[in-house]
Amino acid sequence: MARRAIPILKRLVQSSDNPVNLGLASRLDPTRSVTYMPRPGDGTPRAVTLIPGDGIGPLVTGAVEQVMAVMHAPVYFERYEIHGDMKSAPQELINSIKKNKVCLKGGLNTPVGGGVSSLNVQLRKELDLYASLVHCCNYPGLPTRHENVDIVVIRENTEGEYSGLEHEVVPGVVESLKVITKFCSERIAQYAFEYAYLNNRKKVTAVHKANIMKLADGLFLESCREVATKYPGIKYNEIIVDNCCMQLVAKPEQFDVMMHEVYSEYLVVRAQSIICYSAGNVGADHAVFEQGASAGNVGNMKVLEQKKANPVALLLSSAMMLRHLQFPSFADRLETAVKRVISEGKNRTKDLGGNCTTQEVVDAVIAALD
Repeated sequence: MARRAIPILKRLVQSSDNPVNLGLASRLDPTRSVTYMPRPGDGTPRAVTLIPGDGIGPLVTGAVEQVMAVMHAPVYFERYEIHGDMKSAPQELINSIKKNKVCLKGGLNTPVGGGVSSLNVQLRKELDLYASLVHCCNYPGLPTRHENVDIVVIRENTEGEYSGLEHEVVPGVVESLKVITKFCSERIAQYAFEYAYLNNRKKVTAVHKANIMKLADGLFLESCREVATKYPGIKYNEIIVDNCCMQLVAKPEQFDVMMHEVYSEYLVVRAQSIICYSAGNVGADHAVFEQGASAGNVGNMKVLEQKKANPVALLLSSAMMLRHLQFPSFADRLETAVKRVISEGKNRTKDLGGNCTTQEVVDAVIAALD
């Protein structure tokens, strides 16, 4: 059998004009270059809608633009000046995102009270970005209280408290409705388990308050349990949100993939306080990548005046975006450069224990790309 295989291998090498055989031929003939036939559309620059946003938003999105340009990443940006005090998202912005399918966004200020709707929530509903995805993990060289943390937090974006259904029953009494549906509960559970399956994750945890909200969160858990039966290779468990927050602070490494309708927002804040993260909001047809819960930092005027906003979160989110666009080698290169800068420890903003400006961190990342 072995003797017969030798002539076959010889013929394969001799017929190496076929792209499949070029890798083998190049190893046998080092002078020959390797070229694989790309699939139609591969490598074609993709348009991405860009929202610089408010406060530090333009500073960190500008950092991403610089790095993308130096990398010669196959993307170009369509910029829209949108701000959180607008009553609604302009239709031309919505049309751009629907056309491009992908958006990169800086933080938008969210009005507090006054009955003004958040543009962030408007975008999620208009584009049906039902899954908020935040990846929180340790990075080498950045000392934290906990090690071996690698958590993905997935939140349902379109219902629950985000339904925004409120009314004043009588003067001085306001009723706020939390809406939970089986459709959205099953959809977010399906997303979480499919994400875990495709990314070789071992466990999915449903975070809930079903001990109090027995019908609403009970329906959510019922949906999660049904979906879990379709993924026997993934461990499934449930935890009350109060206990979950305590466990995140005490022993976060026990979690893998976490999901819920609303409570994950609190979990993200706790997870982000100890590790680095990237974030995106994803739907069936569109995706918006941003810097996650730290967007509340957009109004930090001192950081803005000193131009010392941390660009790492949005750089990592843009790497997530590149991977979503099926440019994995560019995503890997960017992530590797960011990790190198963090591990070296010479160029960090104040929140990471340094005193660098945004531009100094960007320059370090650009230098690390090579």
